[in-house]
Amino acid sequence: MATLEDIGVSAFINILTAFTFLLAFALLRIQPINDRVYFPKWYINGDRTSPRRSRNFVGKFVNLNVMTYFTFLNWMPQAMRRSEAEIISHAGVDSAVFLRIYTLGLKIFVPMTVLALLILIPVNVSSGTLFFLRKELVVSDIDKLSISNVRPESIRFFFHIGLQYLFTIWTCYMLYKEYDYVASMRMHFLASQPRRAEQFTVVVRNVPHVPGHSVSDTVDHFFQTNHPNHYLCHQAVYNANKYAKLVRRRDRLQNWLDYNQLKFERHPEKRPTRKIGFLGLCGESVDSIEYYKQQIKQLDKILISERQKIVKDSKSILPVAFVSFNSRWGAAVCAQTQQSKNPTLWLTNWAPEPRDVFWRNLAIPFVSLSIRKLIISLSVFALVFFYMIPIAFVQSLANLEGLEKVAPFLRSVIELKFIKSFLQGFLPGLALKIFLYILPTVLMIMSKIEGHIAFSTLERKAASKYYYFMLVNVFLGSIVTGTAFEQLHSFLHQSATEIPRTIGVSIPMKATFFITYIMVDGWAGIASEILRLKPLVIFHLKNMFLVKTERDREKAMNPGSVDFPETLPSLQLYFLLGLVYAVVTPILLPFILVFFALAYLVYRHQIINVYHQQYESVAAFWPQVHSRIIASLLISQLLLMGLLSTKKAANSTPLLVVLPILTLSFHKYCKNRFEPAFRKYPLEEAMAKDILEGTTEPNLNLKAYLADAYLHPIYRSFEEEEELVQVRLDKHQTQTVSPSTSEISSPSPPRYVHHPSSPPRYVYHPPSPPHYVDHSSSSPQYVYDHFSQPHYVDHPSSPPQYAYDPSSPPHYVYH
Repeated sequence: MATLEDIGVSAFINILTAFTFLLAFALLRIQPINDRVYFPKWYINGDRTSPRRSRNFVGKFVNLNVMTYFTFLNWMPQAMRRSEAEIISHAGVDSAVFLRIYTLGLKIFVPMTVLALLILIPVNVSSGTLFFLRKELVVSDIDKLSISNVRPESIRFFFHIGLQYLFTIWTCYMLYKEYDYVASMRMHFLASQPRRAEQFTVVVRNVPHVPGHSVSDTVDHFFQTNHPNHYLCHQAVYNANKYAKLVRRRDRLQNWLDYNQLKFERHPEKRPTRKIGFLGLCGESVDSIEYYKQQIKQLDKILISERQKIVKDSKSILPVAFVSFNSRWGAAVCAQTQQSKNPTLWLTNWAPEPRDVFWRNLAIPFVSLSIRKLIISLSVFALVFFYMIPIAFVQSLANLEGLEKVAPFLRSVIELKFIKSFLQGFLPGLALKIFLYILPTVLMIMSKIEGHIAFSTLERKAASKYYYFMLVNVFLGSIVTGTAFEQLHSFLHQSATEIPRTIGVSIPMKATFFITYIMVDGWAGIASEILRLKPLVIFHLKNMFLVKTERDREKAMNPGSVDFPETLPSLQLYFLLGLVYAVVTPILLPFILVFFALAYLVYRHQIINVYHQQYESVAAFWPQVHSRIIASLLISQLLLMGLLSTKKAANSTPLLVVLPILTLSFHKYCKNRFEPAFRKYPLEEAMAKDILEGTTEPNLNLKAYLADAYLHPIYRSFEEEEELVQVRLDKHQTQTVSPSTSEISSPSPPRYVHHPSSPPRYVYHPPSPPHYVDHSSSSPQYVYDHFSQPHYVDHPSSPPQYAYDPSSPPHYVYH
């Protein structure tokens, strides 16, 4: 059992580690060579240029301005300077609401921490029960601060019950205010959004097969019959997964061709060559440029043949379609109603935004989806219990005294004071963090196998699986396995009637393990997040060995987005720990407060400067966050009831029975009051936007705008990056709009850009963070660019730039 000294050693190690990470980040971020790693979002948006334009060789790699090293902590006030409205404009609603979860944690736990420390700590310390049990159980000084130290049948339990009521009421109050605010934010954002394709489009799955008719004809006939006044057009979906692999292969060949052409332009006296044997390491040497041109030419023929095969083969057409309507009202009615008397046919739902579509899963037959979900559910269940083995091993490290009583031969190993403190205070949390490292990737793969058709849905499903894993293994598993190891000697030498009391006393003792876990994961782990050591190393390795063209450099710089499948479940675990131990072991709360404050600061900086969201779900994940905080409240209430029952507090325990009932009633009210805003789109809002648009743009050609919004990737020409292939998907579709004459204000469809993760660009462009620009031909002179006032950029004469990237779903960005 970790003592206060062990916790002190762990705190020292983690604080030193976190400080080292933060200091390293502050120094690395101002170096020109690392600028693309720590400010990639600004490069992707086109609002930042590289500071490595100095003619001084050293100045291209190292910041030579000594004064900037004295302001290395200025990233903190800069991260806090942005308002929420600016963050929404800059990074989207998802990012802004994600940050609000951290502020919610601070709002909930700061008052709770103050009250718990001022009231419960004196109540627990002055009881002294563990003083009489120290020979039976493995206890520490921290345990004397918990509810375990209160004598059975004590009147002091009314303090714990009263604070549990107060904490529940306060948490529900803050959750209600936050749910109301986030729902209002979502509705306001949807109402103020410019026209977007997903506002008029639904995805239709499980289209029935009609003999003698194609899927396209069936869809067209059904919606003309059942939605005659609002149906506009549809776009069929083809199974083009094999074609997409060929296109990605062609992209790699084109990249090698570009690289060799650039190499030849720099050194025209020598043409580049390569060997045509295994991996280019053996065989005959040939001219690289001609070789790759020939390879691309041959692959183009295969691509054309494959594309024609897909288009002509009726079996390639999937029973899925993107159906567009002439109004938001018509799309809302279709998306939110049952289309057929057979509820398994003509399944409609809102279409994801074009860049959010996971095209590969559209090819999964609808019949197999239920089978896939069943298999994945069983696999997740098995995975959760498989991980119990390493979790139990981790807990054995956390309870060396308990093992020592059972296995005395280990005594010589753990007798050294520092080693013992390290093993109990630091290693368990680190080991658990390592075991959990690969888990989010595995769960994301499982979610893809389930068949979800949107990246946002995939991430929410993966986050849901990860949360249940954390709940069972990290929380419940740690308590159960920790109790078994820790109290094994006591279980073997006492009567069966005493075992429940021993468990009741030992559960709050696991707070010491969770304190070490919070420090490893929530302190040092969050500090390592801002350092971005892994992306930094990978970027420079790619830059040295793999980057051949500017496209390669952009891919090497790709920062990704906020890792919702991992961060959201971890956040919910901290809410769970805080709410459970607020009354049981309140000394844990200050450690959680440090996590919420540090994580809020770090992720604010990352969202402003680093992460580039792949999609915008408008806070669709919030109902899950709310529900799991409510679940944490229920667990804390049930746990406290169980603890009091082991303390023979028969008179006071029934007072807690009403709390779960009140909490569930509150949750049901919030679910009915706010959740529809996240699941459905009000017809009132849809009609209001339609009327406004009809008044302001009476001549809008909506069919032209929607013509290629959800055009399947097989119709994108790999031969012409600046022209769209004109395709008629149904007899009502006219023609696409030429990009050469398209304006931002025109009703033409949004065009495609090269960046696969770029979100829609908004009009507002916040100022770039400080960077250093050389204006001298001799030595670098750095100019500190402070945050200026927001400025607006508009290029009405520039047509949208687009280029199809077949390795990713369509997306659009205006420049």
